Amino acid sequence: MLLSEFDYELPEELIAQTPIEPRNFSRLMVLDPARQTIEHEHFYDLKKFLTAGDALIFNDTRVIPARLIGNKSTGARVEIFLLRRLDATTWETLAKPGRKITEGAEISFGDELSCEVIGRTNFGGRIVKFKFDGIFEEILDRLGETPLPPYIHEKLTDAERYQTVYNRERGSAAAPTAGLHFTAEQMQELKDFGVKLGFVTLHVGLGTFRPVQVETIEQHEMHEEFFSIPQATADLIHETKLRGGRIIAVGTTSIRTLEAAALDKNSVAVGSDSTKIFIYPGYEFKIVDALITNFHLPKSTLLMLVSAFAGREFILRAYREAVAERYRFFSFGDAMFITNKI
Repeated sequence: MLLSEFDYELPEELIAQTPIEPRNFSRLMVLDPARQTIEHEHFYDLKKFLTAGDALIFNDTRVIPARLIGNKSTGARVEIFLLRRLDATTWETLAKPGRKITEGAEISFGDELSCEVIGRTNFGGRIVKFKFDGIFEEILDRLGETPLPPYIHEKLTDAERYQTVYNRERGSAAAPTAGLHFTAEQMQELKDFGVKLGFVTLHVGLGTFRPVQVETIEQHEMHEEFFSIPQATADLIHETKLRGGRIIAVGTTSIRTLEAAALDKNSVAVGSDSTKIFIYPGYEFKIVDALITNFHLPKSTLLMLVSAFAGREFILRAYREAVAERYRFFSFGDAMFITNKI
């Protein structure tokens, strides 16, 4: 398939710059691929489209202050963006300006933290080894910045608004944004209604937001991302499937985790692993029956994933309607609920 088949026109003013308050007052487009219908609701109406016995699967990752600003020994200002931890002191990173950050370069982020560039990655990044005294996470909290996507130009007054209310596991370079719509009260309401809640972890890295730079999408290679599935969630998925309930992924990171770990149509593997799974039209979904997701960038792997789930033409029609109805797009934007896969 061609990259151009996943393009659409988006007025810049529809790119959400700030989050909605309260979280679940965002709009919700409800799509039924089987009936080819589109409904317009709000996120607080989600329960209307769920059934007792359904299971929502959330990604409980927490965004770390992944952006570090430092100086080379020459005094030149550089940026190191943490992507994936390799061991206690070594990380895969993106470095700017990349052409000037060569192997052996020393970068200082102040008295507490420095790093040495010890290698390059196959995607143009840098592998760096940090030097510090103390606890790295505490130093990172003091020196790092929470990264926001480049299309968000407004400053975020409360950094927790770029975190889900259920975040637990530190490690992401970006938020699993479909989960930003949930409030703790709404999650409790759904539990009381009989919807089961399960959690997985996928630390969002370059694999999720790296641009596709080839015209034939099958040639695109995803970057590796760490994920983990606990026994309780695997048990919940198996029990839900056997009862005939739906597995509803909250976000594309949850769907990638579950599909990467699928053993068959009723069960997933327990434990930690990494995945480079790339889902595009033609993919046969094994575990996930329905999907809650935001509106994604043109020509992105995330748009390809939802197109695989609900059909490319139907998704692009829904996006055109979202533009006409003035929905808010991307990380702080509105959501859609795809009630079943095609």
